[in-house]
Amino acid sequence: MIILASVNNISRKLLLFFLLFLGITSVFAQELQDSVSIYFHQGKTNIDLHFRQNGQVLNHIRTNRPDSSFVIRKILIIGGASPEGSIPLNRWLSEQRAENLFAYIKRYHAFPDSLKRFVFLGRDWKGLLQLTENDARMPYRQETLDVLREIVAETGNGADGALKITELQQLHGGVPYNYMYREFFPDLRNSRIYVWYEFVGKSHSANAPMRGLSNEILPVRMLDTTHLKTRSLPAISASRKPIFLGIKTNVLYDLLLIPNIGVEVYLGRNWSASANWMYAWWKSDRRHNYWRTYGGDVEIRRWFGKRAEEKPLTGHHAGVYGQIVTYDFELGGRGYLGDKWSYGAGISYGYALPVARRLNLDFTLAVGYLRGKYKEYLPIDDHYVWQSTRMRNWVGPTKLEVSLVWLIGRGNFNARKGGRS
Repeated sequence: MIILASVNNISRKLLLFFLLFLGITSVFAQELQDSVSIYFHQGKTNIDLHFRQNGQVLNHIRTNRPDSSFVIRKILIIGGASPEGSIPLNRWLSEQRAENLFAYIKRYHAFPDSLKRFVFLGRDWKGLLQLTENDARMPYRQETLDVLREIVAETGNGADGALKITELQQLHGGVPYNYMYREFFPDLRNSRIYVWYEFVGKSHSANAPMRGLSNEILPVRMLDTTHLKTRSLPAISASRKPIFLGIKTNVLYDLLLIPNIGVEVYLGRNWSASANWMYAWWKSDRRHNYWRTYGGDVEIRRWFGKRAEEKPLTGHHAGVYGQIVTYDFELGGRGYLGDKWSYGAGISYGYALPVARRLNLDFTLAVGYLRGKYKEYLPIDDHYVWQSTRMRNWVGPTKLEVSLVWLIGRGNFNARKGGRS
């Protein structure tokens, strides 16, 4: 009996020690994870706190964090983009979105750069596949899933999946693609940040309670991060950003024997600035033919519409402009000489249409006000005889363009049919 009691006593002590060991181990092995996901406007990388739940979500991670008994062990930042648009543009969008999210949160947390890892999804085909799988209302769902799985497989092996993307866009007359564009694409324009905390010891602040890290309000689309290729990344060099520049000539002026050239620079956020110049100096004294003019204009444009969101310098645009011009026109009879500058200003509207990988065709009509003095003259006995001096005050069309635009710059090219870059 004494031996049995001794054994029971030892067993109880061993059990107590084992339970105590498990409790201590579980405390020291405790790990917390927090995550947020924010969303971006189409084609944008700036964080809009008033868009969807961005303000509420960022306030959550700014104000909810563990006390000093937990330390950060790992930070994962994921940037994504919806599939429309070129591969270089979407790659850049996903990079900038991830960088901007990390920079914003770093204002409020001492996140060490050495622990951060970035994943740039570019065109997030896997995310689109997951959203399609979870939506029972998706039209032609099974056929769409079959094509999406093939795209994911091809792009995962380094291919661009161009033929399958074309098939997806044309499937059942574009009905499934348009549904995804409307319902799913906005959810893919996001960045996510995951933070892992590890328990290391007693809090330095005895009265500081542990704040809960709940994901209840967070619209986070969770994904398996174990197979994602991550890498440490310093701030993205500005030289890697896409450059959107257009060199153009107005074909209508060229047909009228008025050589001209223009340049347009994309400023960001769907704004661009352009400058154009023309110069013609044709004359024949023997035939009394004069075809001389030079001048130019500057313009600020705002781009809008679906095409403009997918690709800068493409789609609808409206603008304001100012112009100067001089001229001397005579074709064997009465001549018109504006030898001092005429000045004009007005508004414009146009549409730029892709016609080749590096070429757009830009149709523009401008209306406004043009003012300047000009002289009327007649060729008489080998002399040009002044007839009158008048002031021109013209209100109406002042510029008509059918411009061929050569697209220059990194990432500045049109996707081929079916979205191929």
